[in-house]
Amino acid sequence: MSFLAAALDRVKPSATIAVTDKARVLKAAGRNVIGLGAGEPDFDTPENIKQAAIKAIQSGKTKYTAVDGIPELKEAIIGKFQRENALAYKPNQVIVGVGGKQVLYNALMATINPGDEVIIPAPYWVSYPEMVALAGGEPVPVVCTAADGFKLQPEALEKAITPKTKWLILCSPSNPTGAAYTKAELKALTEVLVRHPHVWIMTDDMYEHLVYDDFVFTTPAQVEPSLYDRTLTVNGVSKAYCMTGWRIGYAGGPASLIKAMATIQSQSTSNPCSIAQWAAVEALNGPQDFIPANNKVFKERRDLVVSMLNQASGIECPRPEGAFYVYPSCAGTIGKTAPSGKVIDNDEAFVTELLETEGVAVVQGSAFGLGPAFRISYATKTSDLEDACKRIQRFCGNLR
Repeated sequence: MSFLAAALDRVKPSATIAVTDKARVLKAAGRNVIGLGAGEPDFDTPENIKQAAIKAIQSGKTKYTAVDGIPELKEAIIGKFQRENALAYKPNQVIVGVGGKQVLYNALMATINPGDEVIIPAPYWVSYPEMVALAGGEPVPVVCTAADGFKLQPEALEKAITPKTKWLILCSPSNPTGAAYTKAELKALTEVLVRHPHVWIMTDDMYEHLVYDDFVFTTPAQVEPSLYDRTLTVNGVSKAYCMTGWRIGYAGGPASLIKAMATIQSQSTSNPCSIAQWAAVEALNGPQDFIPANNKVFKERRDLVVSMLNQASGIECPRPEGAFYVYPSCAGTIGKTAPSGKVIDNDEAFVTELLETEGVAVVQGSAFGLGPAFRISYATKTSDLEDACKRIQRFCGNLR
């Protein structure tokens, strides 16, 4: 009998973390490796946010806080939801967690019973199905093809719903594809959900501010107010505010759900870091002008990467609406042989050989539920992106 819990049999390690760790090992061994696996902005945390954290330390704000967040941060979150999403919440409808991942995990742990189903559009963030499985539920992936812009279609949603469905998890703009739902596209999905009152929606809006080409972001409870009482709107400061390591996520939703999530949190991590919470107050309440400035750079990088990848033999790369990822197909390389003599028989073989041969670390699409493809994070300096894309072009050109 294994000493380890049987629940671990249902869960796979994070592929994105595995790729990042492998790239780090190769770098430490002296290899010239460009890591494009991690979804982390290369921009530093803005100075005013760092100063707010320093001030919090100097003024002694280093003690335990309320489990679900300090009142000042809850008020900042309430203001953000009202100002940017036209959503009204009270303090007992808001929770602050140790990153968006913990908020999502708490919600699933607080609501999932054995056999409950959770619909997850694929390609999906690698952690969604694993968290559902850890909670004892059944992930129900629904494939969303490139032809549909990697977006869930209303007919597919309708077909996937059963009496056991508890949640739909929706991420827009998406990790890993960058696909973002227009207001009309969200309306079509919410119309389906209105007809199924037992299904709740968990919307991961972490990339809300990272949209391009005049795209207008909306969130489901904003588009369809009748879903307000069964929607958990999740967000955080990691991506747009360049605060990945600060680990602050938050959500707004029904008070009963938020209370249950806080109970889970009280018996796991308790409160998020007090200093990071004060930094997040400044992030949400302070100047926002750096976001469009950063987005201008992200857009230039997106356009560079899409153009260069589409010049690589066997690669097709759609142009995403948001986030900082592209999700190109490598179907045209499958079955070919690398100079090493290894056959590229799937996308995992493609990314493995790319890393070994050219020192470019990307993540295989099969880890996100749809291959043959791979994900590139273009949240790294432009010169590295250009170099990496040249290496990918060379790698693909040498396949026979």
